[in-house]
Amino acid sequence: MAENSRKSRKSLVGVVTSKSGDKSIKLTYFYKVPHPQYRKEIRRKTVIHVHDEKNECALGDRVEVEETRPLSKMKRFRVVRIIEKAPVLAAE
Repeated sequence: MAENSRKSRKSLVGVVTSKSGDKSIKLTYFYKVPHPQYRKEIRRKTVIHVHDEKNECALGDRVEVEETRPLSKMKRFRVVRIIEKAPVLAAE
């Protein structure tokens, strides 16, 4: 057998919109679809629940996630890497 026999898995990039619990985040990813009649691109979004094993994601981070086996009732993705950390705003 080949060393890399695992099937390719869906990979998405999105923004962390909620840090709901321990080792869990909500991720929103945006995509564009053409309008059925007018063909203008419409922005759509999908919110997914993601497993964050190391609790290193924060609100506003751009994150790459990968599809995995069901980890709970809603979680079907896990964090692969943090692409861009959110800017830290100073408290006034």
